[in-house]
Amino acid sequence: MSKKLTDDERAAALNELTEWHLNDQGKLERALAFTDFNEAFGFMTRVALLAESMNHHPEWFNVYNRVRIELTTHDAGGLSKRDLKMARAIDAMLT
Repeated sequence: MSKKLTDDERAAALNELTEWHLNDQGKLERALAFTDFNEAFGFMTRVALLAESMNHHPEWFNVYNRVRIELTTHDAGGLSKRDLKMARAIDAMLT
């Protein structure tokens, strides 16, 4: 079972993950826009393969070229180090 981040750990992570924010549900969120649907769906496919390998699956929403990703660890009752690791891995895919 994962451990929920402390307030200090969460604040430090948000300072580091500048493209992400904490949404009103307490989830780590990032919104992305791509050139078209194929690019967005290709990105989602790469994230899906990563998520399966990490056994940590995002909540997400896609419309045409836009993708919104939400990360949380349900068994921890909020954000955990698993979410931070996933966010960093997603960011690395985009560079």
